[in-house]
Amino acid sequence: MQNDRPWPQSGCERMILPSPIGRIGTNTPDPEGELVAKMDDSHVFMMGDNPALPRMPEKPTLLDFYRYRFGDITVRHLLGAAKRAFDDGRSETLVMACLLHDISNGCLLRPDHGYWGAQLVAPYVDAEVAWAVKYHQSLRYFADPDVGYQYPKSYDRFFGPDYQVPAEYAKGHKWYMTARLVTMYDIYFFDDVAQEVSPDFFEDLVARNFRQPPEGLGHDDSPSSHMWRTMIWPNNFL
Repeated sequence: MQNDRPWPQSGCERMILPSPIGRIGTNTPDPEGELVAKMDDSHVFMMGDNPALPRMPEKPTLLDFYRYRFGDITVRHLLGAAKRAFDDGRSETLVMACLLHDISNGCLLRPDHGYWGAQLVAPYVDAEVAWAVKYHQSLRYFADPDVGYQYPKSYDRFFGPDYQVPAEYAKGHKWYMTARLVTMYDIYFFDDVAQEVSPDFFEDLVARNFRQPPEGLGHDDSPSSHMWRTMIWPNNFL
């Protein structure tokens, strides 16, 4: 059982220093000095499993992150997008791209989430999947009337009607339509009336299309293993 393992730093108050990326620009005071001043034999900075979070298996799989780490909105959004693509008979490549497209939003970083997400999954998926994850982010801003894609009305709500969209680089690429179709299945939660979908529904598809490391995600030595470890232990001091 996952909770049978001993908890680290037993007997101490484990202090959490929030990561700067989630604090700067918010007028939230930097607590580092105050927390450093509290350090003594019974006060340490958190390293390892946090009892406030569901404990990850010792060898985490991709779908374990959907079960134990990603926020509920992100999970429903990713599973719903992938299920819509699956129900429409799309390729497994596209279904995987839909399943992974906002993975960085689940428990890592929101800014440039397509780029972070692509780096996160690139060692484990086909190059076309990683490319679609990366470029769906920028393509969301650009209408394509030829395939029936319009600028999302929700973006006016998110950013305001005068927001200046970023540059677009992907239109001429051979995998353009893979990324474009991700945007077309990328329905925001307040517009989505899809049925509830369990991560278990995608077990077989993931087994065929995701190169699961035998050591578990975060415990292998891929170029992105540190990113998976960050999601396993998001409150680590270092």
